[in-house]
Amino acid sequence: MNAPNIKICGVRTPEALDAAIKGRASHLGFNFFPPSPRHVSARDAAALSARAGDRIIKVGVFVDPDDALLTEAVAAARIDAIQLHGQETPERAGQIKTRFGLPIWKALPVSSEGDIARSENYTGAADFILFDAKTPKGTLPGGMGLSFDWSLLSRFDSSVKWGMAGGLTPANVAQAVRETGAPLVDTSSGVESAPGVKDVDKIAAFCQAVSRC
Repeated sequence: MNAPNIKICGVRTPEALDAAIKGRASHLGFNFFPPSPRHVSARDAAALSARAGDRIIKVGVFVDPDDALLTEAVAAARIDAIQLHGQETPERAGQIKTRFGLPIWKALPVSSEGDIARSENYTGAADFILFDAKTPKGTLPGGMGLSFDWSLLSRFDSSVKWGMAGGLTPANVAQAVRETGAPLVDTSSGVESAPGVKDVDKIAAFCQAVSRC
């Protein structure tokens, strides 16, 4: 088994971006959801994107976005994929895919086996499924350091590409990969010193832990 791909999500600074690239992460995430402490403006994302160039895949993270926000962010940050992290239906995901012509990632909150099975509803509408921990009602949809029962993914078999997020840290990511066989692991709060503040040493440690899988 090859080591999984790595996504460092919620990147807001040049230092965090550089650490992700140095650690050989395959993807980084720009968060365009204003309530999140990891929110980045289209202008700042554009500067970070220019710094990254083509050295890493840039994913824009959105929560129930309208087309105006998507248009602005896609153009400014030159993102390579759109991650939908809200209540977007398969129909809405398909509309966005058709309009913007970019790969669509759909994040699905997980607390039971039925949540895993929901991924089949997005066949044809999403190019990638990201399984994340379900957060309490009324809170942010992700980035809260919560995890889910990894055994739910141990028998997951789908033609759709997928990855996992939710409470992954340098200390537990290797175990998560062993238990699930995840082809991509996504971290945000797990490499921070405070909400929204990326720690370059933790990013390095996370990437090193995954590289040894």
